[in-house]
Amino acid sequence: MTFNPAALSALVLLFIALGWSYALLRRLRDWRAGVLIGSLSVSVALLGLAVWSLVTTGAPGLPVGPTGLQQLAAGGLAMAAIIHFKVALHRDAITGLPNRNVLMRRLARALRRVHRGRSTGCAVLLLDVDRFKVVNDSLGHKLGDELLSVVARRLLACVRKGDIVVRLGGDEFVVLIQSVDRSSAARAAERLQEALSRPITLKSQEVFTTVSIGIAVSTSGEEPPETLLREADLAMHRAKMLGKSRHELFDISMGESATARLKLETDLRRATERHELYLHYQPIVSLREGRVVGLEALLRWRHSERGMLSPGMFIPLAEETGLIIPIGLWVLEEACRQMRSWQDRYPTLERALIHVNLSGQQFMQPDLVEQVSRILERTGLSPNCLGLEMTETVMMSDAQQTTSILAQLRALKVQLQLDDFGTGYSSLSYLHRFPITSLKIDRSFVMAMHSKQEHAKIVRSINTLARDLQLEVIAEGIERVEQLELLRSWGCQFGQGNYLCAATDQQTVEEILEGEWVPGQPLAVAN
Repeated sequence: MTFNPAALSALVLLFIALGWSYALLRRLRDWRAGVLIGSLSVSVALLGLAVWSLVTTGAPGLPVGPTGLQQLAAGGLAMAAIIHFKVALHRDAITGLPNRNVLMRRLARALRRVHRGRSTGCAVLLLDVDRFKVVNDSLGHKLGDELLSVVARRLLACVRKGDIVVRLGGDEFVVLIQSVDRSSAARAAERLQEALSRPITLKSQEVFTTVSIGIAVSTSGEEPPETLLREADLAMHRAKMLGKSRHELFDISMGESATARLKLETDLRRATERHELYLHYQPIVSLREGRVVGLEALLRWRHSERGMLSPGMFIPLAEETGLIIPIGLWVLEEACRQMRSWQDRYPTLERALIHVNLSGQQFMQPDLVEQVSRILERTGLSPNCLGLEMTETVMMSDAQQTTSILAQLRALKVQLQLDDFGTGYSSLSYLHRFPITSLKIDRSFVMAMHSKQEHAKIVRSINTLARDLQLEVIAEGIERVEQLELLRSWGCQFGQGNYLCAATDQQTVEEILEGEWVPGQPLAVAN
């Protein structure tokens, strides 16, 4: 029995093409792969008959010679390759859904139908899987991909014939719905959220998912496809900001807000070089002795066009864009430099602290300790005179790493302060675990002491606890004389607030330092 090499190689090539086509059909679910499988299957059957004839009789049983069989097999393999790469350009490899290229073509076609009056409207629903990173980090990327595949199948089960489900990338999907208005698009979003709220089992691990959905609707068909997709994205981010697991319809104010935010970000990037950023300082006062024992550095921005901007308008933006890192380093160095200058002029500040807030992003920088050390060296400020303030949320983001960073900072002899105590985790265990030196009672408790008995009890309890743990206590938000008197009666060591002195500029701070303050009387300072 003799095998013809040409026929055998042809058979091998055809089986490779058949397997490739089957993988396309199974993974990417493309009908063209199915057609190719059918034609290749016929080719394999015919080739099998020809090979059998060659083996048994020595001559092909079909009017196709060995060279022709090879050409047939090579052609099938080439066709499989062409379809594979063509499909791969338009399909998502994980879910098999169409990708952005297909979406933009279908969206353009849907908008043309609306513009010509053949459809009442079309809607883009952009979905983002909430907390998908948690699944990836805890269960691994393989199960994360499986979760995306389940989401894709559930979305496909919810849409009508003629609508399309697309994976944009990451954990974002788009559903393009035709012949809808704003109310029916919102109802469709509710159905999708309900379908995706049911638990998903991944390797015996039950996972609950929610999605945030942004909806953009066109009833005129005049918008470019990119515009409708951008509007859906803006609406989705609004849904995220408002608490996730919800849907939001785009309105014109979202676009205006995004434009204004982009301009503010651009201005913030240039604010340092334009010298628009500067520091105000709020005195921290000994409630027993009536003297200034420290100052908190607070960032301010005098915008060239909009005037004074409150920190709440630009600090969150700085954190979101990463600008908080260079800005925070500038604040730290400027505050240390100013404090060292004041210490040279005012002996009463020789052991006083300059308090500087650290954001979560700053705290997690790998070179934070080195940066702090270099700034102290450049400015000549003693480490004992620098107090770094961090919130409970920042400290608890990664307890093990936090412990290491705080230990290194304490090794420099820098003071470490827990800011806004009482509003975060308020865990007593980490008061022992972390090498913090003082607590700052959150202003929301202090400001409501005279009107809410429970807040007064909280402040008194925190003060007692801190003293028992030999931690210094600073009460923020002293706005009334009644608050000051209560804190002093409880033996609270230090206070800070507008009743004592509002945050003010360098010149006014120097006027305070050159005068005297009578205990129990607010400082006469203008903003």
